[in-house]
Amino acid sequence: MGPGQVSSRLRLSVVLLVALTLHQSLFVTLRVDDAHPQVMLLVAVVGGLLAGAERGALIGFAAGLLADLFVQTPLGLSALTFALVAFGVGSLQAGIVHTDWWIGPVTAFAASFAGMVLYGVLGAIIGQAHYMSPRLLLAGVGAGAMNAVLAVPVVRAMSWALDGKAAAAYAR
Repeated sequence: MGPGQVSSRLRLSVVLLVALTLHQSLFVTLRVDDAHPQVMLLVAVVGGLLAGAERGALIGFAAGLLADLFVQTPLGLSALTFALVAFGVGSLQAGIVHTDWWIGPVTAFAASFAGMVLYGVLGAIIGQAHYMSPRLLLAGVGAGAMNAVLAVPVVRAMSWALDGKAAAAYAR
């Protein structure tokens, strides 16, 4: 393991911890009806967008596991959901040629909505039927919209953390 890998892992750890702190302290109180920004899911989405499918899934799993520590849901549900969403974003990202600034917010909206719905579906599969409520779609749209607004600074932070030259194009 070279010195570049250590510093990249350290920067990623810093971004994950700052995102977790902001999510638990500031953004959890910023609510519109049942929706609030899902910052840890956004970190996973951006990880998939910037780092690709495999590395994005690892980032998503780590972000989800950290998020799971602070909610009263089955441990690992967020980790599984975020890893699957990040993998999906990373897989789709490989086919995107353009690196315009708006790709981050549009991807954040769509993937956050999909992540919220997937969380409900997976929760229902493991016996938490109340996760599949009619309000889930509304909460997914709200979280997606809020995550789209937060996508630009999160893309910048994750680009710094991942130290990728290709990733910097999204952060303009």
